Amino acid sequence: MTTQVAPQAVATTVHDALTPTPPVSEAGHPRRWSIMAVLGAVAFMAQLDFFVVNVALDGIGRSFPGTGVATVSWVLSAYAIVFAAVLVPAGRIADHWGRKRMLLSGVALFTLTSAVAAAAPSLGVLVAARALQAVGAAMIVPTSLGLLYPSFPKRQHTLVVGLWAGVGAIAASAGPPVGGLLVTLDWRWIFLINVPVGIATLVAGALLLPEVRRPKGAALPDPVSVLALLLAVSLLVLATVQGPGWGWTDVRTVTLFAAAALAAAATVERTLRAKAPVIERQLFAGRQFTAATVALFLFSAGFAIVLLSTALFMQEVWHFSPLRAGVSIAPAPLASIAFAMNAGPIQSRFGRTAPAVTGTLAMAFAAAYWLTAVHTAPDYWGAMFPGLILVGLAGGLAQAPLFAAAGSLAPDRATTGSAVLNMSRQIGSAVGVALLVALTPQATTAGFDHAWWVQTGAGLAAAAALIALRPGRTR
Repeated sequence: MTTQVAPQAVATTVHDALTPTPPVSEAGHPRRWSIMAVLGAVAFMAQLDFFVVNVALDGIGRSFPGTGVATVSWVLSAYAIVFAAVLVPAGRIADHWGRKRMLLSGVALFTLTSAVAAAAPSLGVLVAARALQAVGAAMIVPTSLGLLYPSFPKRQHTLVVGLWAGVGAIAASAGPPVGGLLVTLDWRWIFLINVPVGIATLVAGALLLPEVRRPKGAALPDPVSVLALLLAVSLLVLATVQGPGWGWTDVRTVTLFAAAALAAAATVERTLRAKAPVIERQLFAGRQFTAATVALFLFSAGFAIVLLSTALFMQEVWHFSPLRAGVSIAPAPLASIAFAMNAGPIQSRFGRTAPAVTGTLAMAFAAAYWLTAVHTAPDYWGAMFPGLILVGLAGGLAQAPLFAAAGSLAPDRATTGSAVLNMSRQIGSAVGVALLVALTPQATTAGFDHAWWVQTGAGLAAAAALIALRPGRTR
């Protein structure tokens, strides 16, 4: 027996899929947990790719003979610069164009450019693919949080934002071990694995996600402030990335920093005076969001040192293979998962400030432990392992409440707030990587000690910022 489907039913289904969904009731969207799964998957994919490539640079360099370390490093740098620069403009545009449309377009771009990167015949093609891949990631990450808020009732916002932020913490911690495993097959698998994941989430997102956008007639972001911010962030990250190679007093480095400062001043001026600046001054009216923005920059600088220094130390000083180094780092993301998955209940019980301060201090204590325990002779269990557990504690406790600070904003500013927080993290990560490269030119134990001193300072400074700027009520 054949079942006939009425044309009206098909038309209704298509109309429902294409029509913007109005704000859901206090009960939340009926498919909210399926929406959470899709948004968590795409956010994880986009954020993992920033960290997973770190351990693949040697293999990429061998695939393209005649390229030096400085040239190969642009596989990382291109992604970092573009991702940081595009985050906030993408978040603001998504509010007007449609968050679902922006996110799915970002997933499509990310998936396509991942395939191009996997098949790249030359380093130039790979770097260009990575830059476009970063655009896709910047379209995904803040927009995913912007779609979460309208799908859940307000009473569950702390829980779901904690879970979403925990996904980012897990992605950051899992990057090196996942990369180490994939590199044993071929570095191209780091990009190729995104293709089936991207296709699956694209289909699921098209079917499940609601559309959310600002009402028609809302002012578009001021184009001058958009351009100024793009220039400020891209020039700052470029100067930070190139500084160790060019020299911090080189005229090119100084010029880039000066140009970045001028563009940043123009961004601030438009924020204060423009009718609809790309970064609205109201975002920083609350101390909680301001504290999270500052602390994320400091914490991310230290955390970037963690992720790279541990992998590099075990490979270059202890002579571990990439696979062994990747597996050896695994306790950190495993510990991070345990805390990140309970981020919502932890915040409900202790507020946002206390877990974040505990996490930032744990990162500082990890570095302090390595300074006293790690030496030239390999001693993984007694020297490196305890610090990795503290790093897992740091990633799981600190990042979730810091990103959850976007929840202190009005729902219509959640996407932009998330973008600002992610931008702060990316700039901090770039600074951390640059400092590590500058401090470890010969990969000696003394160089790594200097980097771990910086990591200690970053963790302590982040904790101090959170305490100094904490709101009167932290829940």
